[in-house]
Amino acid sequence: MCVTEKLVAPKPTLNKCSETLSSNNGTKPQTLSSSSEAVINLDQGDPTVYESFWGKAGEKCTMVIKGNELMSYISDLRKPCWFLEEELENTIKRLHRVAGNAVVDDRYVVVGTGSTQLYQAVLYALTTGGTAPDQQPVPVVCAAPYYSQYADETDFLRSGLYKWAGDAYAFDKEGPYIEVVTSPNNPDGTTREAVVISSPADQGKVLYDLAYYWPQYTPITRAADYDIMYFTFSKSTGHAGSRIGWALVKDEEIARKMTKFIELSSIGVSKDSQLRAAKIMGVICDGYQDFKSDENSENFFEYAHQLMADRWKRLREVVARSNVFSLPKYPQEYCLFHGEFTESFPAFAWLKSKEGAIDEDCEKFLRESYKIVGRGGRRFGADPSYARLSMLSREEVFQQFLDRLQSINNGTVSNGNY
Repeated sequence: MCVTEKLVAPKPTLNKCSETLSSNNGTKPQTLSSSSEAVINLDQGDPTVYESFWGKAGEKCTMVIKGNELMSYISDLRKPCWFLEEELENTIKRLHRVAGNAVVDDRYVVVGTGSTQLYQAVLYALTTGGTAPDQQPVPVVCAAPYYSQYADETDFLRSGLYKWAGDAYAFDKEGPYIEVVTSPNNPDGTTREAVVISSPADQGKVLYDLAYYWPQYTPITRAADYDIMYFTFSKSTGHAGSRIGWALVKDEEIARKMTKFIELSSIGVSKDSQLRAAKIMGVICDGYQDFKSDENSENFFEYAHQLMADRWKRLREVVARSNVFSLPKYPQEYCLFHGEFTESFPAFAWLKSKEGAIDEDCEKFLRESYKIVGRGGRRFGADPSYARLSMLSREEVFQQFLDRLQSINNGTVSNGNY
């Protein structure tokens, strides 16, 4: 019998610097003269923030896979996505019904190795089948600021079927096109809809990346109901290492074409990961089903929502005292899941340097002067005064980020403690 092992990622060692940063009595913040302090890497949205919750879950999330189980490529050849495990399909639909964030009835579920593979699969599905010998690659656009990886992912395969065409606001449509809508948006956390005005003659297609449309990040104002929308296990529960994403698709032919892409690129998706995802999502659903019978139960979405709200409160308090940076403001909306008005608490901080506060772009200043690694605005088709910083790190990393950000406001470093 093969029992899955519990793997715990090592926590980073954060070295403290022993320098003192003196003030120049000016309006611009000081920079460090040495690289001895630890680098705080907030470039990627690695969701280790939820480790504490899942650590408390104990054996509820443990699963055992026997040596003779899950050996076949095939799950069910009668379905468009023939490698999708039925247990995962049912649990995905159950989780969406609990969160109230997406319509799942009369939808085909396509599972992928994270949302990255699904993105490529959708592009393939929407552009195959053309008959014209001189067919040009279909432009793919997204309203800026857009997810920084879209451009690289779109052009990575150098496909003759589609190509990256940049900012949807600047797109001069003529013929077929594909618009990607990320909502809540990565990097700035705003709620999005399509911006390219399409008519049937335009042959425009829209796909919705809803990776962050979960109750911990944003008010759930309605159940999303689009032709193609995809989600990811990594951002919904924090289990990025399992590499599971899924799409909810109305059109059976599109679902079959997406499946064909995944078949050609990876011959399906790990069944071990599928069942682990189903197990963990099932634990979330069970928590809400058993809530009334267990007064001591702690439900995931409430836990995660409170955690994100606390982090944003602490960050805003630091930035409010700053003459260097600012943050976006998000309107309060009525959340159907929480049953109250709440604002957004995005997975990333879209930090902006105030005009005249620093000489360099925001990302360069944070990285070179304070060893805070974020992702600069240019990567998102935006102004370099912006930088995206992850809010999903472990608590000790997040706290050191706040301390260091406070030191930029104060202009001093004392005994290595920011």
